[in-house]
Order: sequence, then structure tokens, then C-alpha cells
Amino acid sequence: MKVLAAMSGGVDSAVAAARVVDAGHEVVGVHLALSGDSRGPAAGARGCCSIEDSLDARRVADVVGVPFYVWDLSERFERDVVADFVAEYAAGRTPNPCVRCNERIKFSALLDKALALGFDAVCTGHYARIAPDPATGAPALHRAVDGAKDQSYVLAVLPPDRLARALFPLGDSRKSEVRAEAARRGLRVAEKPDSHDICFITDGDTRNWLGTRLGARPGSVVDETGAVVGEHGGAVGFTVGQRHGLRLGRPAPDGRPRYVLEVRPVTNTVVVGPREALAVGRLDGGPAVWCGSPPDPGAAVGVQVRAHGEEVPGRVDEVTPGRVSVTLDRQLTGVATGQTMVLYDGTRVVGSATVTGTG
Repeated sequence: MKVLAAMSGGVDSAVAAARVVDAGHEVVGVHLALSGDSRGPAAGARGCCSIEDSLDARRVADVVGVPFYVWDLSERFERDVVADFVAEYAAGRTPNPCVRCNERIKFSALLDKALALGFDAVCTGHYARIAPDPATGAPALHRAVDGAKDQSYVLAVLPPDRLARALFPLGDSRKSEVRAEAARRGLRVAEKPDSHDICFITDGDTRNWLGTRLGARPGSVVDETGAVVGEHGGAVGFTVGQRHGLRLGRPAPDGRPRYVLEVRPVTNTVVVGPREALAVGRLDGGPAVWCGSPPDPGAAVGVQVRAHGEEVPGRVDEVTPGRVSVTLDRQLTGVATGQTMVLYDGTRVVGSATVTGTG
């Protein structure tokens, strides 16, 4: 099989590429340049796409003995991930750019280009597993063996036709095993720290970064009654459940901390209140992507709303074309519109949807 190995320059994609070579496939490595800036979007150590990362990926390709290329997808990344991120926050929602990157870059732009060039599949260093569905034989996405590194959440946007062209060689391994294997293979990235946070916000200050893109718009912070309790420099960058950085001028009557309950972009207002007001027991979402057949109303599912968040049991209330609603057996706090909710049946991903409403 002819395989295109996406090589970020980290230890995971390095070992994944080496494993598909060992499996006897014809492998070509590719590093994605995702920024128009030649230094890459992560000139510091927080991201995953710097010039240093591309050099690390090239060295790995030399060691494992595969051809290596750098593909410039910066315009597509800016349009489909960065601009989408800005637009979502401007609308008062909280997006997950890693979900969008996997959906629109790695398994849309990259996979489509790979198929057009005659490759059969794309290999990545994600921690997830693909196994045939017992009933249909179609590829099904499952959680990784290493629960602490599981990335099925950010891959849950992939339908079966995309999964059929994906290889995740690390799904049955633990991170410690992957690092040890990299060291045995003589790969310099064996002890390289993992990337984290948002790769295109190099200093981790999301609110300041959004402010430079959208401009400062001072406004009011109000409580649940509408009384002004503080001021802000711009509603963008605040998210439901946030506690720190509110700079409230008036404490709560009971003296307890207050949290962001709602962001109203039209009036440029941030609403705050007590923690218990964050609790939700119902989630509505769309568009829905199913990794197989949609679930039936009443079906028991596990629900996860953050990449490394807790899975909460629930049930499917309603499934309509492109949309889904679920009721949780245990309430969650701090769920914002724009987040991704992923539904599980055991380790298997049932599907995903963007949260459009809570109750």
C-alpha cells in the first residue's frame, strides 16, 4: 500500500511513520507548512508547525529511509481554521481549532491531495484505533489504549469514508512505549516535549490575540439581574465557565466567586453568575457527523465535550437530519456553544456535533 505519512516533527508522528515502513508499505513523508511566516506559526515551543519542527521531521525521514517533502497549506489553514476560530469567537461561541484542523486540513485538504497523487492512505501519529464494525464491516473509530493520550475526540468529525483512508499506528500503544521505541530507533525527537495549546497563538494569550484581530470593544459585565458589576475590554475571548480575568468592580452579595454564564456579542456584554448556574443537563448540536448509522432515540451514550474531559453517561433524545439532542444522566458545567460534543458507545465513537444550545 502507498502511504503518505504526515510528519509534524514530534515523536508520535515519527514512530507512526517508522511503523508503517516496518509493515512493508511504500511510504513518503510530508510536513505541513501552515503559516505564511517562514518561521512557522509556532516560533516558540508551544505549537507543532515551526521551522524547527520541519527540520526535525526531515531528520526522522532520513533515519527511517523515506522521501520527504514540505507542503504549503498555509492559505487553506488560515481560511479553514484560523478565520473560522476568529469568526466563532466573534459570534460568542467557543470553537476547538484542533477539531477543525483534523477535519479540514489533515483529513480533507491533505487526504484529498494524497489520493489525487495516487496514495492509498494517510498515516498520522494520533492516539486512536480503527476497527471494522462487526455488523457492517465499515471502519469504526475507537478510543486509544492509552486513555491519557486518547485523541478520538478530535477525530470524531471523520465519517467512515475518511476513516477508511486513515492509519493510526499508535492506537494500541502507550506514550511511554512510543518514546522508548523512538530512542531505540535512534530518533532525536525521542524526548521532545509534546506540543500543546493552540499552535497559531504562540504565547497562549487567546484574548489578546483575538483583540489584535477584532479590535478592542469595551463593554459591560452584568450579573443575572442585568446590574453592571464590571467592565471589560472586549467580549471576545471570554468563554462560558471562565472565572479568572473578570476584574469585577462589585463582589457578589454572598461573596462567592462568579463565572461567565453567557457572552452576548450583539450588545458586547458578558453575563456572570454563580457556579451552579453553569449546570446543564441537555445538549443540542449540529451539524452531526456519524461514524456509521445514526443512533436511535433513547440509545444510551457517553458524552464528552472537551478533548480530555470527562465522559458523562446520557441518552439520545432526538435525531433529525444533521442534528442531535442528548440528555445527560449527570449535569456538566461550563459548556459553551461552539464546543464539540462527541458521543461514545463504550470505546467506539458514535458521532459528533457542534453544541448549538444547552438546557
